[in-house]
Amino acid sequence: MEKDKLAAIRVGITIGDVNGIGPEVIIKALGDARILSEFTPIIYGSTKTISYHKKMVKEEEFAYQSCKTAEEAIPHKINIINVWNDEIRFQIGEMNETGGKYAFASLERATQDLASGKIDVLVTAPISKEAIAKADFKFPGHTEYLAHLSNQEEALMMMVGQNLRVALATSHIPVKEVSGNLSKEKIQSKLTVLENSLKKDFGIIRPKIAVLGLNPHAGENGKLGKEEEEIIIPIIKENFDKGMLVFGPYPADGFFGSSQFNQFDAVLAMYHDQGLTGFKALTFDEGVNFTAGLPIVRTSPDHGTAFDIAGKGIASAQSMRNAIYLAVEIYKTRKFVKEIQSNPLTEQKSPEFKRKPFANNRVE
Repeated sequence: MEKDKLAAIRVGITIGDVNGIGPEVIIKALGDARILSEFTPIIYGSTKTISYHKKMVKEEEFAYQSCKTAEEAIPHKINIINVWNDEIRFQIGEMNETGGKYAFASLERATQDLASGKIDVLVTAPISKEAIAKADFKFPGHTEYLAHLSNQEEALMMMVGQNLRVALATSHIPVKEVSGNLSKEKIQSKLTVLENSLKKDFGIIRPKIAVLGLNPHAGENGKLGKEEEEIIIPIIKENFDKGMLVFGPYPADGFFGSSQFNQFDAVLAMYHDQGLTGFKALTFDEGVNFTAGLPIVRTSPDHGTAFDIAGKGIASAQSMRNAIYLAVEIYKTRKFVKEIQSNPLTEQKSPEFKRKPFANNRVE
């Protein structure tokens, strides 16, 4: 019975910018019916939009059905909720207000259903931040929007791919503002969220975390910047002394270039491009963006709207497919961890016994 419940996980999928590659990668990711054995996809958009895109990218065999609400979704079939019935004038490959308007409409409806328990996890197709801002979207991106809806001050952006997990201490801010946004409190908060996520979302009992420095050569003992000496190193030492397996700070270039990352369960980078440049160089077309630290599960592909290739049928769906798989896997892991924590084994006292002390501790 439990297996059947897990197999019917309801995956809400937002359509993203309708002028970008979002609809295309959704269609391709769900194109093989075998993928539906473990979950039920529910796409928030419109059948007209999906029909237009499937013809354009020549995926004529892509089958789906329309439903008015998530409750009406047919298990293990591709379901589309008509969030709108408008006749859209598509301008494929262009950034404009139309793309932002419908991306926001899709996101709003999906998050409402997620909050009310009508879907179990959320997978978001790419949006254009510039286009959605034209539609009165007042957040830097999905991560900040979902944190706001979850009543969290901030969430943790984590990129997941193969054996690499990279989290960000700061995310969507200008590079010139990074240093001013770093503090002991900020890094402490991110490390705490990261460690908890590795345990709860990935089932790692004793996660090992690497922290990158901010400056070249991790500051080189203060010669190239003081942030390491004044902020990063003290926090690493403080957490290590408390039992967290946290190490660093490491220079970002050598860390990724020498495959040092293979020795850790996750990496905390100080800013967006520091972490994502190394990550995407190693996992491009396969990585997933996961929003950690929230009560809900949300993932997305690690790429953007790719307007330059939209409508050409050449976009890879692997990252979207992996985003769906990861959302389902995290949902299962959270459920499993919650169950074992709610029914812990009763601690048993060992029988007392006496033994003679060692004469010494040396090995002869």
